[in-house]
Amino acid sequence: MTKKSHSEPTSDLWVERYLDSAWMERGLSDNSLESYRRDLLAFAGWLKKTSRTEVQQARRAHLLEYLGYRLGKGYKARSTARLLSCLRGFYQYMVRENHVSEDPTLNVDLPKLGRPLPKTLTEDDVERLLDAPDVDSVLGLRDRAMLEVLYACGLRVSELVGLELSMVNLRAGVIRIMGKGGKERLVPMGEESLAWVSEYLRDARPRLIESGQSAVMFPSQRSRFMTRQTFWHRLKRYSIEAGITKPLSPHTLRHAFATHLLNHGADLRVVQLLLGHSDLSTTQIYTHVAQHRLQQLHASHHPRG
Repeated sequence: MTKKSHSEPTSDLWVERYLDSAWMERGLSDNSLESYRRDLLAFAGWLKKTSRTEVQQARRAHLLEYLGYRLGKGYKARSTARLLSCLRGFYQYMVRENHVSEDPTLNVDLPKLGRPLPKTLTEDDVERLLDAPDVDSVLGLRDRAMLEVLYACGLRVSELVGLELSMVNLRAGVIRIMGKGGKERLVPMGEESLAWVSEYLRDARPRLIESGQSAVMFPSQRSRFMTRQTFWHRLKRYSIEAGITKPLSPHTLRHAFATHLLNHGADLRVVQLLLGHSDLSTTQIYTHVAQHRLQQLHASHHPRG
């Protein structure tokens, strides 16, 4: 397979030459270059140890054996896919520069990754989370209104904390959202969310706004826009108080919003519009979550489940 057999550079040198080329041609970041270097040198080290072979002498059989070795070590499919992508780039470079005559990565398929299902909460989990804030306090009432809006409207956390008073229409019961890419959408609030927001605007917000003049819908204690990190810390605190042990992410209530709508028969395209997804395929992941939940319910409650 190797075109030049005399005075061959070592594997380490071939790797560094490739990385120099990749940096110049593709402008890879330092982190990406270090990741590529680590993967390539690990493969080179394995080749030397198992078959006394340099990377420029590797064949398809070596590569398949290495992938099998990684599988036995418990490496995840995503990590192996990244490795194979790195090796393909390396051997394409070697072929292009006339250092090898054959690419050993040809006809080696990427592992099927599958799309991870988003973590979500049950309807009971959500009820306990919404009930966690102390609504007799100013901050508790604000947080209850924020949680209600987040769940009722399926907002991104950045959209929630960035809400301005002018974007909320209580009479029409809708919120105007400027989503990703500057795309605008109208989202209905629902009766429960509308009631909590109305109470918050009447009893809590005026006490959070120092000057009395502010565009911020849900201000921090300093009368400014709350940061996503601040809201996230408060959400985690409420999840602990509610006894929720499932891992939470900033998108957890958004995932619950979509999943619960589909569980109750909502049309997928309606959910797409409410979430502000430009591509229906992004929304389709929630159909898998809903189906998974239905299978669990069937298995738990059907006499022949």
